[in-house]
Amino acid sequence: CKSAHHLFVPKRIFRIGSKNENNEWRNTIMNFMSTVKGSALEGFYPQGWDMKKIDECCEKGTKKEAFWNKKFKPVACDTVADLDTYMGHEIALQIKKARDRGEKLAMILPVGPMGMYKWAVYFLKEWNVCCDHVTTFNMDEWADGEGNTLESTDHASFEYSMKEAFFNKLGKLTVPESQRNFATKTNLPTYPEKLAKLKAEGAKLVLIYGVGRMCHIAFWEPTIGAEFDSDEEWAKQPYRIGVKLHPLTIEQNAITSFKSRTTLVPCRANTIGPGLFLQADYAIGGADGALSRGMGWQGMSFLTTLHYGPDRHITSTYIPTLPGKLFYLKELAGPLVAECN
Repeated sequence: CKSAHHLFVPKRIFRIGSKNENNEWRNTIMNFMSTVKGSALEGFYPQGWDMKKIDECCEKGTKKEAFWNKKFKPVACDTVADLDTYMGHEIALQIKKARDRGEKLAMILPVGPMGMYKWAVYFLKEWNVCCDHVTTFNMDEWADGEGNTLESTDHASFEYSMKEAFFNKLGKLTVPESQRNFATKTNLPTYPEKLAKLKAEGAKLVLIYGVGRMCHIAFWEPTIGAEFDSDEEWAKQPYRIGVKLHPLTIEQNAITSFKSRTTLVPCRANTIGPGLFLQADYAIGGADGALSRGMGWQGMSFLTTLHYGPDRHITSTYIPTLPGKLFYLKELAGPLVAECN
């Protein structure tokens, strides 16, 4: 193209070119960092986010970092079906191992991802493993500003989703109802004491999680980091009632759980905090945020989680400091480059 307004896309940046007096191309980098000032997105992302550093994370694939726990391992999966199976097996295996050792087991559970639960049920039934030694803690729940939650029969509620995907399907092997905890405004504040008691009795804590578009774990949003003067103080926080959700968290859930209908998504939630999930003795994560035709929403979040380094302004960056496995779709590891759809 010989136009004076030549637009092309090398790798991950746009360059708008024009010719100088010597008929040579001169290029200007155009990307988020170079155009955000004065835009509608200035101040939109959480305080403390270094966008240049996040962009650099997107170039690193899954190579190991010095700050990772020695027993933290990302596990590549070719398809969502593979990820669901491997992750479900890992969950079931932790339950079986605890039973074989004669130990109690505490588990923090997410609603999202969800596909692994059917495989956890499958393996537990195949192995005939009773789950009466397990106590579960759902990590979050939709709420209003006062912490009131949806009825447990509402199809959008996490309690309903957990019963349908996991507890009910286990049949006689299931976790006793008295040992299932959901993040209501009255029950969530009891989580710290209940977990402390279980740990005192020798129980291990297993965290199951997904990574949000905003790099949250549970609904502990990265915006909360600005409220604290140190990572140490932030890391002590056990839970929050009626937390405000970031707009991109709302949109992520509109896409993944509400068939694009933003108007159905609550703007707040009850959630555990780092004071609980960082106590995990083992963590099992899933990153399945690919769509189709090369589109996806989770690649940057996944790679930032792996490479940014622990920082209270980006919740999921603490995940690699925990022992465990993070199952991920291969395409999320990059290359993350422009591809118009």
